[in-house]
Amino acid sequence: MELSREWVSVRASVLLTFAVAVCSIVVGLLHIGGVGVGGPLAPYVPSSIQQAVGFTGTVTGVAMLASGFALLRGYRIGWYLTAVLLPLAAAQGLLQTSAVSLLLVAFSLASVVPLAVNRGRFDRRFVPSPTQLAAGTALGAAVAYGTVGSYALREEFAGVDTLVDAFYFTIVTASTVGYGDVTPGTGITKLFVLSSLVLNVAAFAVALGVLLTPAIEAGLSKALGTMTNRQFELLDDHVLVLGYGDLTEPILDGLDEQGHAHAVVTTDETATRRLTERSVPVLTADPSDVDPLRRVRIEDARAVVVAAADDARDALAILTARQLNPDVRIVAAATQRENIDKLRRAGADRVISPSVLGGQMLVDSAFGTDDADALTRAADDAVDSGSDASGEPTAHPGEPDV
Repeated sequence: MELSREWVSVRASVLLTFAVAVCSIVVGLLHIGGVGVGGPLAPYVPSSIQQAVGFTGTVTGVAMLASGFALLRGYRIGWYLTAVLLPLAAAQGLLQTSAVSLLLVAFSLASVVPLAVNRGRFDRRFVPSPTQLAAGTALGAAVAYGTVGSYALREEFAGVDTLVDAFYFTIVTASTVGYGDVTPGTGITKLFVLSSLVLNVAAFAVALGVLLTPAIEAGLSKALGTMTNRQFELLDDHVLVLGYGDLTEPILDGLDEQGHAHAVVTTDETATRRLTERSVPVLTADPSDVDPLRRVRIEDARAVVVAAADDARDALAILTARQLNPDVRIVAAATQRENIDKLRRAGADRVISPSVLGGQMLVDSAFGTDDADALTRAADDAVDSGSDASGEPTAHPGEPDV
């Protein structure tokens, strides 16, 4: 498959961002270890700055790894973060004054153009949940409490003279490492350290759980082909697609074009992996079982579409769906013409035979009658919506007119 120029450009933005991140980390570590220092700008940059940008360059590289993953998922916040970090990485590369750091500067400058050109491609919004916001706020408040408190009580601490010392002590205390280079000297400082320890450890534990659990859950769900709990909770007034067959992709395209929320239930693991890569809600399960349909909230579904390649399995899925939601509208596709009436009796409101529709359209086209009336006649022949004794189509309670 030939790649479009636009897609290659987007891919280049992501790959260059990762290249800058890795290069920034490596160059920073080399400078921290004193390796490779002595580039053309070395005589003009104080040694203290050279050493400091080694540390900051490593931190910038780690931050760019995060922004690269955000770009990979198409998030706009990743674009903004990368736009800020690229010139910072280039400046740090110049200040590190090493021949190796020139590679970092080159990668940073090369990343600017594709990032600017593809700004509109990174349009996904990142909206943290209230729980995530609360956890992040609690973490920030706990660190601020320890830092400000340690600095305010610095005269009663051995080893705390600056705000940096206070921040260092807070992080070391929260991580429970306890190097012992900073010690409280009075009873009040000991009580403060205990309170800071409890608050920071609790805040870090909660924040890691809240912030990382969705990412871990999403990764496992993608690998296993299952929907996350968050996706289950959001399903409402949606369309359920039961089974996976040749018609499923056109069905999903049509639902996307019309803006209808939808979810797929299928036993095809290959299809689930393909759908999860496109962020389509999918559950790997038998669509004729009761529990999977309840998990995808069939009681709140707007409609059900059954279009797998096995009419027998489709009939079982229709029976289960009708049992769980007697009022939902069910549309089915019959692979075999003789099964149209069977799917109708199973509980489908409307059954469509793609083979009958396609055959009739081919015949009409062969005789040059492929006009609107011919298409309408072909559709009428291929669709069975059931009828009562008077010949009028039947409908379930609350079912919209078609």
